[in-house]
Amino acid sequence: MVTFQFVPYQDIVELPSAKRINKLLNIVKDNRIVIMEGRLKKEEECELIAMTMGEIGPRFKGIELSVIYPEKGSKDALTKVKDVVTSILLGNRQGLTIIGPASIVKKIEKNPDKIELLTKEASLLQITQQNQQRKR
Repeated sequence: MVTFQFVPYQDIVELPSAKRINKLLNIVKDNRIVIMEGRLKKEEECELIAMTMGEIGPRFKGIELSVIYPEKGSKDALTKVKDVVTSILLGNRQGLTIIGPASIVKKIEKNPDKIELLTKEASLLQITQQNQQRKR
């Protein structure tokens, strides 16, 4: 069974970077795939990857990360100005971030019309054992 957890931008916007990263990493370590409204800052993405690398072991295989931005095709000047103002007022709310455990997510592919999240085959017994070990 694959479990997704939606994280609204409102839940993380006020958190300091370290707590934001820890919150997301803890969700992923519980074998859930995060679908987060908005995106992390580039520095936060780097820190998330660095923290993940330090925690890789027999029980945690790492993460797969993908960020989907709104289409940036040809827009008229007024639309571009609206986008800049929206970004200033709302922060990094535009876009969508997907973070999943590497033990479950094989690959995340972005296409213009769809997102393909390819999962690995895992037995229910393996996932149950991993969850029980984490709870200890």
